[in-house]
Amino acid sequence: MIAGAYITQRRWAIVRPLKTLGESNVAETIKLTASDGHKFDAYVAQPAGKPRGGLVVIQEIFGVNQHMRKVADGFAADGYLCVAPALFDRVRPGIELGYGPADIPAGRDIRQKLGLDDVLKDLKAAAGTAGSAGRVGVVGYCWGGSLAFVSATRLGVQASSGYYGGAIVPHKDERPTCPTILHFGEFDKGIPLTDVEIIRKARPDVAIYIYPADHGFNCNERASWEPVSARIARERTLDLFRKHIG
Repeated sequence: MIAGAYITQRRWAIVRPLKTLGESNVAETIKLTASDGHKFDAYVAQPAGKPRGGLVVIQEIFGVNQHMRKVADGFAADGYLCVAPALFDRVRPGIELGYGPADIPAGRDIRQKLGLDDVLKDLKAAAGTAGSAGRVGVVGYCWGGSLAFVSATRLGVQASSGYYGGAIVPHKDERPTCPTILHFGEFDKGIPLTDVEIIRKARPDVAIYIYPADHGFNCNERASWEPVSARIARERTLDLFRKHIG
């Protein structure tokens, strides 16, 4: 167990040893158990000192890969206990994809094998672990951006930030129960601005931001990375969490 950890629930076990992120920040992979008994990995990054609260960091269609771990590490450095559940474990444990041409169809194929109800069970278990640090927020990217929105409507979290989620329109009539913000790229061919406008009209209670960027603009391992947009979106996300998580 992480020294001084705020994870107190018992439905988990360490499966990969901790690493040092900074002078006091540490991370490790643990095993969580969903309500249906499914066991899956989750990457946990813990801040130095007492956490401000907990965050569930929701993956893209590429698994909890190096980039997603770095995202969790970054929010841990900002003071949050971060839990990144390996949602692909229901298909096959240990899936980590990159950002090459073959990785996109591979990730889509895995995602299509997962039912939303099962994914939400895993996210709920991750939120329970993050909740050992206090109030819980969610942040998600790509597929995870859509899941962040649905988490805001169904899981009882306290704040949600979703990046370029392409499957929000089917859930547009669901009302978030917490402050929620969404980020989209102006040049994202997979999420036309007409879809963004549909969401905006259906959900005036959600803050929507559009950036001069493409899909995946937050990821510095993708050709579409746009550092200015990524910085601004992250600042807005942190401001949301500081106001509503701690």
